[in-house]
Amino acid sequence: MTVSVVSSFRSVSASKKTLTGVVLAAATAGTLFAAAPSQAATTEGGSAQQIAQKMISDSAQYQCFSKIVDHESDWNVSATNASSGAYGLVQALPGNKMASAGSDWKTNPATQIKWGVDYMKDRYGSPCGAWNFWQSNGWY
Repeated sequence: MTVSVVSSFRSVSASKKTLTGVVLAAATAGTLFAAAPSQAATTEGGSAQQIAQKMISDSAQYQCFSKIVDHESDWNVSATNASSGAYGLVQALPGNKMASAGSDWKTNPATQIKWGVDYMKDRYGSPCGAWNFWQSNGWY
């Protein structure tokens, strides 16, 4: 009888260790998934890249826009530059400038893309003009 109780105790103890390990692994995985860039995140309109492709019909201009966003935020809609406060896909500074494109500027990739494309057109003539400047200066 004592052996049976000890065996049962060991079995329960081993199960708790296994459960603790599983919970810890799940929590770690959750942290890793939460830290992953928004590339994988999708909205009703698709991923940020898909939304941008729909909004920027010229493929060359899309490629230039994409290269800037790759460098600036890695397509993370909530990317924040800790030192400057620049925010979003296109790293607007300050981020709330994007409110001119929509009140959902903090979370909506389409709003950020619209603002970013308009900014690039106004300042550089086009996304490719902005990309050319970025290549020479490391910023736009």
